[in-house]
Amino acid sequence: MSLNSGKKIIFWTKIAVFALLLVYIGYVLRQQPFDWTVLRKQLRTVEHPEWWAIGLCTLTPVNWGLEALKWWILLQRVEKTSFGAAYSGVLAGVSLGFALPAQLGDTAGRVLSLRDGKRGSAIGASLVSGGMQFYVALVMGTIAWAYHIRLVPDRNSTAGWWLLVLLGTLSVGGVVFGLIRTRLLTWLSGRAGLKRFATYWNVAGLYSDREIALALLVATLRYGVFAIQFYLALRVVGIVMEPNVAASGIGLVFLVKTVTPAFNLLSDLGVREAAALWVFAPFGLSVPVMITATLLLWFANILLPVLVGLYWVWKLKLTAE
Repeated sequence: MSLNSGKKIIFWTKIAVFALLLVYIGYVLRQQPFDWTVLRKQLRTVEHPEWWAIGLCTLTPVNWGLEALKWWILLQRVEKTSFGAAYSGVLAGVSLGFALPAQLGDTAGRVLSLRDGKRGSAIGASLVSGGMQFYVALVMGTIAWAYHIRLVPDRNSTAGWWLLVLLGTLSVGGVVFGLIRTRLLTWLSGRAGLKRFATYWNVAGLYSDREIALALLVATLRYGVFAIQFYLALRVVGIVMEPNVAASGIGLVFLVKTVTPAFNLLSDLGVREAAALWVFAPFGLSVPVMITATLLLWFANILLPVLVGLYWVWKLKLTAE
């Protein structure tokens, strides 16, 4: 294949990806009707809803900036890069992750943004980054569920307690894995059928305890920003509740969204709404208003970064190979 032919393939591949993402964004928006009548009626009861909305949107770059910081910290073991480059890779991953299943798009956007081509190790770093955010959501969700079953007697059942035990066990298991990760990864790398995957996970054993702690701290801060954004979205539409009730409910919604596989046709839209309706149902909140709040959060935290990330999708370092 000639060099010119390779460049043409890359160019038209970018055009196709870019066009498909735009079409998919339009498709998703058309499948999610937005009830402006209900929203306008509810907004009349809120003093200065625009300030809550501005706060929600202002925290969006902070949210993804913390994700980029976590990615940058973990990426240093793979490739020395700038925070700006890490941020652009995260945004490219957000856009690709909007239309591709599971974490494939997110990982692809980050990995294809690298310059040195150490993509096997970068995939491992991306998995570590996602695993840390998952673990923070798990721990916070466990605490949220423990508080929630005290608030809602109907859910304070044997099944509820078994779920709490399961969540608690998994949370403790994460600590155990962190302590033995190096030995475990060495053992896995020695297994004949698993050696070919060693490139992806070996990077997890290279991080120092300080790097792991620092990345986990950033993941926790990002979780806190997300929780604040969710609360601001509730306030935009006039939903006011006690901070402890809101915190436990938000923790559960985030836990469900995190552990539920991200199906391609949902792009996590629908999962958050369903979880919020179930979690907050005992508190007598209006269904249309709650859906509106979760949609506002989706617009701010997903759709806006996706649109910005389209530019970085175009800039991805594709190769003819």
